[in-house]
Amino acid sequence: MISTDLRLDGKIALVTGGTRGIGRAIVEAYARAGASVAVLARKPAELAETTAAVEAIGARALSYAGSAGDPAAIDAVTQACVAELGGLDILVNNAATNPAFGPIIETEARAVDKVLEVNVVGPLLLAQSAWRLWMREHGGAIVNIVSTGGIRPAPFIGIYNVSKAALAHMTRQLALELAPSVRVNAIAPGLVKTDMSRVLYESGEEALAARHPMRRLGVPDDIAGLALFLASDISSWMTGEVIAVEGGMSL
Repeated sequence: MISTDLRLDGKIALVTGGTRGIGRAIVEAYARAGASVAVLARKPAELAETTAAVEAIGARALSYAGSAGDPAAIDAVTQACVAELGGLDILVNNAATNPAFGPIIETEARAVDKVLEVNVVGPLLLAQSAWRLWMREHGGAIVNIVSTGGIRPAPFIGIYNVSKAALAHMTRQLALELAPSVRVNAIAPGLVKTDMSRVLYESGEEALAARHPMRRLGVPDDIAGLALFLASDISSWMTGEVIAVEGGMSL
């Protein structure tokens, strides 16, 4: 029988960009559901604070300071996850960057390279490493955080949207290649209130919220609940899906 418990007891998860915003909400949701959690992020002080919060919940934690687009950091954190926590059952590719704000036609090549390095190449390298070290033999689940901007175009963050469209398609490609032992799904958040998206909403939040049928913008916990579902056995017959969570904005 399929489990209907929204639990991750005994599972080991790695979340990139897990110290703030959506990533932090996912880390805490997984810890409360019984998982051990490893976090890859750039700032040691934020990692230390996140680790303490996970341990206060009663879960095991591991942190590694580095970029989610750096192959050396990727290899190091996945190896540490297996060696120190005992496995790598769940990978959440959440970390992303967007150094370019404006039309894609005006985006400099250097910024394009950085966005693709972190938002596309990094998630692929992380999936490859998780597969080699653990998931090929033991199975697992990968959850990619994309964006509604990767489903339909939007102004101001063009190259970011293109990178998320690539990650959404990579989700489907990996789901096809890694089934049946590894499930790969993606969440496409709409406008969620995080530090990264602040420039998009801080000067007109009330007007933006009014355009959503749900009459509010998203918060990180809105995404964490679905990330928990996709990592758990409840979603055991789901793979290759890109699920929009956007307060009904597309309506």
